[in-house]
Amino acid sequence: MNSSDIIRLVTLGAIWGSTFLFMRIASPVLGSAYLAEGGVVLAAIFLYCLALYLKKNRNLLAHWKHYLIMGFFNSAFPFVLFGFAALNLSTFQLSILNATAPIWAFVIGLLIGNEKFKIKRGLGLLLGVIGVGVLFGTSSTSIDVSTYESIALGLGAACSYAIATNYAKKAKSVEPFDNAHGSMWAAALLLIPALFFIPIRSEPTPLVLGSVVAIGIVCNGIAYLLYFRLIKDVGAASALTVTFLIPIFGTLWGTLFLGEHLTLNAAIGMVIIVAGTALVTEFDIKRLIRAR
Repeated sequence: MNSSDIIRLVTLGAIWGSTFLFMRIASPVLGSAYLAEGGVVLAAIFLYCLALYLKKNRNLLAHWKHYLIMGFFNSAFPFVLFGFAALNLSTFQLSILNATAPIWAFVIGLLIGNEKFKIKRGLGLLLGVIGVGVLFGTSSTSIDVSTYESIALGLGAACSYAIATNYAKKAKSVEPFDNAHGSMWAAALLLIPALFFIPIRSEPTPLVLGSVVAIGIVCNGIAYLLYFRLIKDVGAASALTVTFLIPIFGTLWGTLFLGEHLTLNAAIGMVIIVAGTALVTEFDIKRLIRAR
C-alpha cells in the first residue's frame, strides 16, 4: 500500500466517521425519515451526474430487484435506524456501534452457511459482545429506556449492513459503480412511505440542511468512489481497514464540534470492539502492507 492509498484510506475513514456527526446535527430537527431520504436522493443525483460524465449511464432497470434489496438493507433501513438512535446517543457511540457490522456479518454468515467457524473468529465475536457491554454498561451517565432502545436501533442498523454484505456475496455480480448508483435510487423510492409516518420535527436551519447535503454528496457519493478506488488498488480485504478508522474519526469529530466527552469506559469499549472486528475479519497487518 503506497502513500496515495493510505491518504485515500484515511480520508475515507474521516468522511464516513463524519456521517454520525451530521446525523447528530440533523436528526433532532428533520427526523430520521427526511434525513435519510435527503441523504440518499442527493447521493443518487450526484452519482447520476457522475455517470453521465463518465459515460456509465447503463440501464439500471436490468437489475432493479437487486438494487431494491441492496437499497433497503445497505441504505434506507440502517439510515432510518441510525437517525432514531442519533436522538439519544453521541457521535462516538454511534460510530462504535457501526463498527460491529463485520461481527454481525460473521454471525449471519454462520447461520446461512456462508462462513466457517474458527476459534479466532469466535473470540472476536465474544470480544464484540463484551465491548458493547463495556461501552454502555458502566457509563457514568444515567441510562434510561430510550437509551437502551437507541442502542438496539444502532445495533440493528449495523446488522442491516451485515445482511447486505452476506446478500452481496450470493447475489449476481454487478459493477460496483452501478451497484452504488442503483441502490441509492432504490433506497430513495423505498423511503417515500416513511415520510408520511415520521414527520419533520422542527424548521431546518442552514446548518441542518448543510449536514444533509454533506451526508448525501460527500459521505454517500464521494466516499463510495474513494472506497471503490481502494478496492481496485489494494483489494477488498485491505480496503475494509476503514472499519477501524471510522470510530476514531467519529470520536474526534464529536469531541471537536459537539463538545462530547469520551469517557474511559467508552474508550475501552471501542478498543475491545475494534479488536473483535479485527479477529472476525481475520485482519492481517502484513497483508495490508504488502497490498498493491
